[in-house]
Amino acid sequence: MNPENRLQALSEFLKAKRSKLTPQMAGFPVGTRRRTPGLRREEVAQMAGVSTTWYTWLEQGRDIKVSTSVLDAISNALQLSIDEKKYLYALALEEGPHQEFSQKEEIQISPSLTKILHELRHCPTIITDRRCFIVGWNQAAANIFLDFEQIPAVHRNLIQLLFSRKEFRSLAVNWVHFVRGFIAIFRTYYGQYVADQWYKKFIEEMEESYPEFHQLWNEGEVSSAPEIQIEFRHAKAGKMIFNLTSLQIQGPNDLRLSVYTPVDNTGTELKVKRLIENS
Repeated sequence: MNPENRLQALSEFLKAKRSKLTPQMAGFPVGTRRRTPGLRREEVAQMAGVSTTWYTWLEQGRDIKVSTSVLDAISNALQLSIDEKKYLYALALEEGPHQEFSQKEEIQISPSLTKILHELRHCPTIITDRRCFIVGWNQAAANIFLDFEQIPAVHRNLIQLLFSRKEFRSLAVNWVHFVRGFIAIFRTYYGQYVADQWYKKFIEEMEESYPEFHQLWNEGEVSSAPEIQIEFRHAKAGKMIFNLTSLQIQGPNDLRLSVYTPVDNTGTELKVKRLIENS
């Protein structure tokens, strides 16, 4: 396997996490002038109990040997979450699948999943694959977001749609907060399938086309299933508030169920019902 993509991703991630830690957060004295935000490399190395040279090589993306004990120490020094730690391990130890997946790969939604989508009739729900392509949705999702049936399957990538379609940009009251959660999920997949060249090409195309994606991607956020509350301003229904829950579907295709549950006592569920009835 060509390690270039993996090591580059590791380098970018470590730099992003280091830049977000202030000296105060790490227990270092305040007052020293710093040319760049965050901790210095030597400070991270000191906390992790490794040499500055070795940590510098790791952060530069050099192909060096690492151990789980050292990665644990670095994770603690950078104050990584559980999901971020898993991402670090996947990149540093080459964990996860090494194969690429065909871009022509077709996902068939099982009858049981189809029934689940139907039963969640008042909860907008979408199903995405490991590349965040939308492969299933219910009527509520079509009414709240957009009619995915009108979008060719090859262009039905959720990450791209969040940036390219005005329907999403105008819908979410806090669009950046809304998008950040999905980018964090996408980065989790990237760490698992970094050998798949599709990811590198897609990220490069998104960064070239959407400066906002470049900025959010460089934040280095990682989350396998962020649970957030999101407020929408729907063109027909007005204010709607949902809790977003992401569920991983066990199986060979790494499918994910994203369910928007109407928040009680906000009138959101009634508005969803009316939208469906009038569609």
